[in-house]
Amino acid sequence: MMTQIPQTMKASVLIRQGLIEMEERPVPTPDADQVLIRVESVGVCGSDVHYYHKGRIGDFVVNEPMILGHEASGEIVAVGDDVDPARIGQRVSIEPQRCCRVCEYCKRGEYNLCPDIEFYATPPIDGAFCEYVLIQSDFAYEVPDSISWDAAALMEPLSVGIAGIRKAHVKVGDRVFVAGAGPIGAIVIQVARAFGAAEVVVSDPVEGRRDLALSLGATQAVEPGDPALDGQHFDAFIDATGVTAAVQDGIMRLASGGTAVLIGMGDDDMSLPVGFITAHEINVTGIFRYNNTWPTAIHLVASGAVDLDRLCTDHYALDEADQPIINKPAPTTLKSIVHPGQMAHSSH
Repeated sequence: MMTQIPQTMKASVLIRQGLIEMEERPVPTPDADQVLIRVESVGVCGSDVHYYHKGRIGDFVVNEPMILGHEASGEIVAVGDDVDPARIGQRVSIEPQRCCRVCEYCKRGEYNLCPDIEFYATPPIDGAFCEYVLIQSDFAYEVPDSISWDAAALMEPLSVGIAGIRKAHVKVGDRVFVAGAGPIGAIVIQVARAFGAAEVVVSDPVEGRRDLALSLGATQAVEPGDPALDGQHFDAFIDATGVTAAVQDGIMRLASGGTAVLIGMGDDDMSLPVGFITAHEINVTGIFRYNNTWPTAIHLVASGAVDLDRLCTDHYALDEADQPIINKPAPTTLKSIVHPGQMAHSSH
């Protein structure tokens, strides 16, 4: 059954640094290999906040109006000529990137490193704080009815956690140290346990987040620098803070041959304990998004190994999408979710 698709849609648009406005935009038409998705839930990410306040992230600069939001789920309402029409009506989670598929990185499966990658809400590509979006059909992953719209949207940050744990080579019986129990840290804890980690120790200065971490599977949750950590050594360290002091501390707690994976975006340049890294053959790496993670993410959520709904603490209509971006979140906030199908105010 064909869903009636309007000609225009509402969108929350970052006009320039420090200014978000509602606009009426044309509903896009899918290319032959694309699907059109009516957006149900979109998670607010730190990158959305950064683009609003700073106008750039590294080399990516907001030079023209752009729709923010890249953690999205929704229902397929139309398909391109080369896509099976049976996909219409499917509930999907969106992997929000488009690669060239022909470069050396794409061909070896590391398509996140494609030099021509296009990614939602990364200048100049529009994101998902709007009623309808396009994506290549094979990057729209069907999810079972047991997975909520919100959880389907958060497959994106879950994929970041999966990529980090894979990069750390976490295996059954390992001991993992996580710095930061915000949204990514809370996800990393669950993924580490699902991958077989015997112990997951978390540091965070906020008591409520430490309590949540314990309820999500952490075996110990401490304040940064807690003496309880002294003498403990870990196979893997995941930083979800971007804070130099946390990275330095985490690296120094690794056992010889251990791996540090830096996920948190914060300080561009850091001083690292190179003498320790060299003497103990520590591997230090970062991750740039993810690749080939969605099937794993969907399985982890559908099986109950990872709970994403508990992270969804705050909800906003589309015309309120600027609120969690402009305002500093409360300490109790983990993930804010925007619902593009809802409007708080009937007119603007």
